[in-house]
Amino acid sequence: MSRTRTVTGKASGAHSKAARSPSLWLTVLSLTAFVLLIALGVWQIERRAWKLALIDRVEQRVHAPAVPIPSAASWPRISAANDEYRHVSVTGRFLHDRETLVQAVTEEGPGYWVLTPLLRDDGTQVLVNRGFVPSERRDASTRRDGNPDGQVEITGLLRMTEPKGGFLRNNVPQHNRWYSRDVAAIAAARGLREVAPFFVDADAGSQIAGGPIGGLTVIRFPNNHLIYALTWFALAFMLVGRLFVTFGGGLFRRKRFVHEPAGGSEAAARRTGSDAGTIVEPT
Repeated sequence: MSRTRTVTGKASGAHSKAARSPSLWLTVLSLTAFVLLIALGVWQIERRAWKLALIDRVEQRVHAPAVPIPSAASWPRISAANDEYRHVSVTGRFLHDRETLVQAVTEEGPGYWVLTPLLRDDGTQVLVNRGFVPSERRDASTRRDGNPDGQVEITGLLRMTEPKGGFLRNNVPQHNRWYSRDVAAIAAARGLREVAPFFVDADAGSQIAGGPIGGLTVIRFPNNHLIYALTWFALAFMLVGRLFVTFGGGLFRRKRFVHEPAGGSEAAARRTGSDAGTIVEPT
């Protein structure tokens, strides 16, 4: 009779490592994260294409010859995508007693935009952002020479209304505090009727001596989408590398150390040391 005793060596270590390998849920989570990162990268590439097209459209509109503002019948169809930053012209008479000051910070410093209704011959009105004045000239009495009384023609850029106030600051019409150019709210506060749903930023050519400083419209479209896309793609491939090290490395180690010693069981019985496989001792 004999008794067989099995001593585990590297094979047992390999099985222990296999037991510690990532579980199924971690694998699924990693693959899901990879797909999500790739999708985010592709989305940023698409956003970049859209942004470049937008910049190109705006550049063409800004530098095109001025055209009359859209007719009142088409006002309900005005949109930012199709109309904002168009170079337009409008003729009428300013209603200086109903102007509105909106807080602004420009290259000229802090102060106010002067928004004045322009009454047209057909009875409709258009808010015109005549330009910037510093705080010491906020009172209309300090710039009477810059407030014409007769018919004027204004050229500038068509801008969309800015409802709900500025960043972290809401308009307070009852206290005459304005932080954004909200056309509907300003019209209601000033008792204006038949007002266009947009306003016009007067350009420098429409500036009147002694009046607000025009032509300060800032046209800036941040375009960091390529950087964002490369970041998402880099994270995705870093995740792939990590998965390869985790799963590929573990598989390599198992194939390397879990094996039958050369020469069969008799050779195994003669081997000793830390890399011994199975040792059979007679009794």
